[in-house]
Amino acid sequence: MSTPSNAPKVGFVSLGCPKALVDSERILTQLRTEGYQVVPTYEDADVVVVNTCGFIDTAKAESLDAIGEAIAENGRVIVTGCMGVEESAIRDVHPSVLAVTGPQQYEQVVNAVHEVVPPKQDHNPLIDLVPPQGVKLTPRHYAYLKISEGCNHSCSFCIIPSMRGKLVSRPVGDVLSEAERLAKAGVKEVLVISQDTSAYGVDIKYRTGFWNGRPVKSRMTEMCEALSELGVWVRLHYVYPYPHVDQLIPLMAEGKILPYLDIPFQHASPTVLKAMKRPAFEDKTLARIKKWREICPELTIRSTFIVGFPGETEEDFQYLLDWLTEAQLDRVGCFKYSPVEGAPANDLGLEPIPEDVQQDRWERFMAHQQAISTARLQQKIGKTIQVIIDEVDEEGPIGRSMADAPEIDGNVYLDTDEDLKPGDIVTVVVTDADEYDLWAQLA
Repeated sequence: MSTPSNAPKVGFVSLGCPKALVDSERILTQLRTEGYQVVPTYEDADVVVVNTCGFIDTAKAESLDAIGEAIAENGRVIVTGCMGVEESAIRDVHPSVLAVTGPQQYEQVVNAVHEVVPPKQDHNPLIDLVPPQGVKLTPRHYAYLKISEGCNHSCSFCIIPSMRGKLVSRPVGDVLSEAERLAKAGVKEVLVISQDTSAYGVDIKYRTGFWNGRPVKSRMTEMCEALSELGVWVRLHYVYPYPHVDQLIPLMAEGKILPYLDIPFQHASPTVLKAMKRPAFEDKTLARIKKWREICPELTIRSTFIVGFPGETEEDFQYLLDWLTEAQLDRVGCFKYSPVEGAPANDLGLEPIPEDVQQDRWERFMAHQQAISTARLQQKIGKTIQVIIDEVDEEGPIGRSMADAPEIDGNVYLDTDEDLKPGDIVTVVVTDADEYDLWAQLA
């Protein structure tokens, strides 16, 4: 789609998680529909929108730095996103920002842009069409598919429900139609995201919707069944281990969706999990993981954990390490606990863990898990796998296996002279591995 050179120009900075990225894409799609041009540099922009992250203190600091840079480089800045719920904290540091809105407030962001840079009156959205899949900030071959907003949980370390509200599931017909448009536009991998993907449809009592004239329940299993018909990779993120997750494993074993589960376990010690107010934890988790792998041996499980949560004892931490040894997770991220303003964990009256103890536990955790991850990757040498190409540099093609989500997991480096392009899916034989990545040749 061509945009007139005299069209009003918007710069956009998107920080934070994939859910925020989807928010950015929605705002940009609306602005493009109205005739705005999205430009990649501060100097070319008539106004800059910064979509912030406000989950932990380091993310807030990054957001404030990004706002400051945009003000210094451009001067006309609109702030939105999760940190937007703390308008006073933003204005205390950057009083010159033109407008501040919170997450999911798409209309307010667009209205703020209108006030600073009015849209061209002669733009005709019926002629100057945005691509039907909308404007995407990801590469052409993969896209995030947000299925709900908000979260019903009250984890003591988290303020997301206060920022993004309670669970609101999108109609299943809208979700599947968007996925279908993405597939038709050339997307090869759809990454399903929300705050709690397993809870999809709970708020609307799994209401039956319609897609292409046929009924589909607004429930994760039925949604995944339908997505499997699009002929693309379907990857699930942020899946809480509720009992009905068991129903997904046969779909993975049958090749309908990727054998990949991103489950935010956060800890293993029952004492710490209770203090965290984590949902859906049960002592049978290890047994369930074992059963899942019996049904689908190719299953990859990624997770995130927090060490140094207030009150965490050395016994709790050792319990976590022993649990990791038993669970044999493939991909793991770990964060040192960081108090978030407004989070219930601040009022639990538990003893904070000193920074040096947190750092020691984080280092021990990472070394422990790295040994597990390395051993699991070594087992892939000699195996034949499928790889989706993300980029090609002077060294050759770089891709990801079904076990690797973009930007958070590992890469597969191919030794080949074949003319491969981003989005190509090829079959390869793994020749080498290290702690995080694989090397391979075309099969």
